[in-house]
Amino acid sequence: MSDPQAAPVSRSQATIAFALGTLFFGYAFVQRVSPSVMTDELMREFAVGGAALGSLSAFYFYTYASIQLPVGMLTDRYGPRKLMSFTAALCALASIGFAFSDSVLTASIGRALIGGTVAFAFVGTLAIAGYWFRPAQYAMLAGLLQTVGMSGGIFGQAPLRQLIESIGWRDSMNVLALVALVLAVSIFFLVPKRSSEQRQPGPRSGIMRGLRAVTMNPQTWVCSVIGFGMASTMLAFGGLWGVPWLNQVLGYTTTEAAGITSMLFVGWAIFSPFWGWLSDRIGRRNIIQQTGSGIVLGTLSIVIYATPDNTPLLMMLIFVIGTGGSAMTVCFGSVRELNDINYSSTSLGLMNMCIVGSGAVMQPLIGWLLDLGWSGELVNGARVYSSAAYTDAFVSLLVLNLAALVAGLFLRETHCRQLA
Repeated sequence: MSDPQAAPVSRSQATIAFALGTLFFGYAFVQRVSPSVMTDELMREFAVGGAALGSLSAFYFYTYASIQLPVGMLTDRYGPRKLMSFTAALCALASIGFAFSDSVLTASIGRALIGGTVAFAFVGTLAIAGYWFRPAQYAMLAGLLQTVGMSGGIFGQAPLRQLIESIGWRDSMNVLALVALVLAVSIFFLVPKRSSEQRQPGPRSGIMRGLRAVTMNPQTWVCSVIGFGMASTMLAFGGLWGVPWLNQVLGYTTTEAAGITSMLFVGWAIFSPFWGWLSDRIGRRNIIQQTGSGIVLGTLSIVIYATPDNTPLLMMLIFVIGTGGSAMTVCFGSVRELNDINYSSTSLGLMNMCIVGSGAVMQPLIGWLLDLGWSGELVNGARVYSSAAYTDAFVSLLVLNLAALVAGLFLRETHCRQLA
């Protein structure tokens, strides 16, 4: 059957498609980190502590992470356009549901639906990069995608907090719903359809064949361990617990704390394309990832155990954490090159499942650890934790970054070539 939209895609069409995909991923990050700037409001609204708040926030990650494999397999077979536009529209409805939630249960359901719908943004955009850009540009484009994602994380900190202070957290969620609807319409009409050559051939059983091939490859899991460890600080510290730590322990206002924490996302945004470019330039993947995980491990240790009183210095250190963590971007090139090119989205989906899974695991785990060290102090109905409680909880992030550093020693070097 002929497809009138399967004509060759121009450079401008490809650029617009990739730009829309990156905007969708940036929007996903706004939603991802948004609870970090409404912790007090959510604790008061639903009368919950740190563990419950961590679980509420992590419902985004539960669904996002759990469906990454299906996302990759579906994208391999059906392409990104319809999937991304449909799920962006569903995200608008889920955001409205969260805004009107009246209990922890309904808020958790809304949060879970938001995570499940934006889960198509990252893999879908990488699929666009694979379909309509040169292979030599892939690592750079993955870095640019991370840059826009981190920009969403930056907006989801201080700017979103200012919006919340102006119109409240519920109306702010309704604004985010409108943004998702605009993205849905734009993606549907402006992202091209794939050509017949780009569609996954064979019967539907080919989806499961790809899943088996990817999961049976040990190198896929090595990449996933690296991604899990390096992403944990960004998703757990930057995405939720960094702001209340700065607020309760160091005395910053919530808006000031959000601005300081956002430096992690600034560092990630600026250096993601640089690590991708450098990796392509020197023809190495492993050394980049090992360098990045080492930077995070060392700098995070300083922030936890020798927190500076000087605000610019603290901001610089948190910026360096983001700088090192952004080297994780190169893992996407590795996992793609170490697996069959026909199942590239499946391999990316599995790795992204583990990366986002670090948020699903670490946000509630840190909240649980904080509750273990809670002295019983409440301020305006919200729990206040001591410096020692935060330090003990954040040690878990050091353990994961050390695991990422060690895992890098077992990763096969691809020299930026497709090996499978």
